[in-house]
Amino acid sequence: MDELPQVSPEKLKSFLHGQVDVLAERIMATMNAAKPGRLIADTEEQVRDAGKEFMRLAYEAAVQQKVIAAEAAFSPSARRDDRQEVS
Repeated sequence: MDELPQVSPEKLKSFLHGQVDVLAERIMATMNAAKPGRLIADTEEQVRDAGKEFMRLAYEAAVQQKVIAAEAAFSPSARRDDRQEVS
């Protein structure tokens, strides 16, 4: 196979919708737990980590979608058979 099949962004979006909810909940839980006067100090690193986790999940899901599409497009019968027939 010379090229990977194209994958619709809709497939990735459907996976990410649930992950966005998790991200929003995680970020707001962190923000709401911050002590008065320490909003940035108490939240910056945790929110950044939540964003990194979301990006990792998004990338892994995109790679997985490409692998699934490539496997579905693979046709074993289209392979060239280099074996010679023995009579």
